[in-house]
Amino acid sequence: MVKVNILDHPLIQHKLTQIRQKDTSTTQFRQMINEIGGLMVYEITRDLPLEQIEIETPVAKTKANVIAGKKMVVVPILRAGLGMVDGILQMIPSARIGHIGIFRDEETLQPVEYFAKFPEELDQRDIFIVDPMLATGGSAIAAINSIKQRGAKNIKLVCLVGAPEGVKAINEAHPDVTVYLASLDEKLNEKGYIVPGLGDAGDRIFGTK
Repeated sequence: MVKVNILDHPLIQHKLTQIRQKDTSTTQFRQMINEIGGLMVYEITRDLPLEQIEIETPVAKTKANVIAGKKMVVVPILRAGLGMVDGILQMIPSARIGHIGIFRDEETLQPVEYFAKFPEELDQRDIFIVDPMLATGGSAIAAINSIKQRGAKNIKLVCLVGAPEGVKAINEAHPDVTVYLASLDEKLNEKGYIVPGLGDAGDRIFGTK
């Protein structure tokens, strides 16, 4: 039994249906990916800790809540993960950005890290790894491994669509990492594509093939 949080808000589901369609343009696809990322922020930040501070309104002094601790870090897995960043930053403009690039070695079929750059003090920050697709889980596991090696403890994986195989792989490799999806799809096909999925998210975001 895979452990995953499915964000079934009507606005998320409506926009997800639009980006699934093969005739959706690059411009529309890019815009919708950003919008979905922003909408998902409400759920992925639901359990952030709060602390009270004293403020003064135009009427009186009072105590009010603010987010406690260090700033959050959004880490897109290059390149498709970049498509979700702007939407998240619109909701959390103070978040810092890390980047990690991973490709699959054609001979070994293992993920290889080719770029990594993160803010300092990851052990004191809430980390959101973002990637539109969670297929086999190989790239996500490699990204989580890399970030944990740099001290991160509080990590969430945020994707649009995922396959049960990928979620299971994350659960087994990193049971402490919470997975968030807009949709848990049916399966992977023989080529490793998510079914029904939405195609190659990177190509559709950047207009490449």
